[in-house]
Amino acid sequence: MDVRNASLADARRIEEIRVRTWRAAYREVFAPDRLDAMVIDETRWAHRINEPPPGWTIIVADVGERVVGFASTGPSRDQQGVGELYAIYVEPNAWSTGAGRALIVRSEAELAATWSEATLWVLEENVRARRFYERAGWEHDGVRKLETFLETEVAEVRYRKRFPDRH
Repeated sequence: MDVRNASLADARRIEEIRVRTWRAAYREVFAPDRLDAMVIDETRWAHRINEPPPGWTIIVADVGERVVGFASTGPSRDQQGVGELYAIYVEPNAWSTGAGRALIVRSEAELAATWSEATLWVLEENVRARRFYERAGWEHDGVRKLETFLETEVAEVRYRKRFPDRH
């Protein structure tokens, strides 16, 4: 398993993974017809890779020559002086292969290089992802918000991790 910085050539694959993962992970949360209607459009990822917002990092996990997952990190969108794990997705057929673990380890290293702590938001109903984050040492900090995705209101909970040994 190789984890590296994303290149422009990875943009489409990143978006394919994001859409496929939503379709697999959120089948019980969102209307299946809305999930199935999600369009694969790599434009956003191509722009973020080509001209990343300040502090952003996008990484991918490769197995052989195939990208099986990605993650993105940067400054928190809701707290000053804190980093954020914006996204971490692994192709559903690569779940439980170590790709997610490799991505979170590298993401935490990227975050810890700049910040002493970081947060992430996860759908409250995504038990699998929440267990994954908890095994990696992230803790729910008690903050919850409602968001609307695919015309459905859902709750997100915030997790936090401190990196005291790195600062």
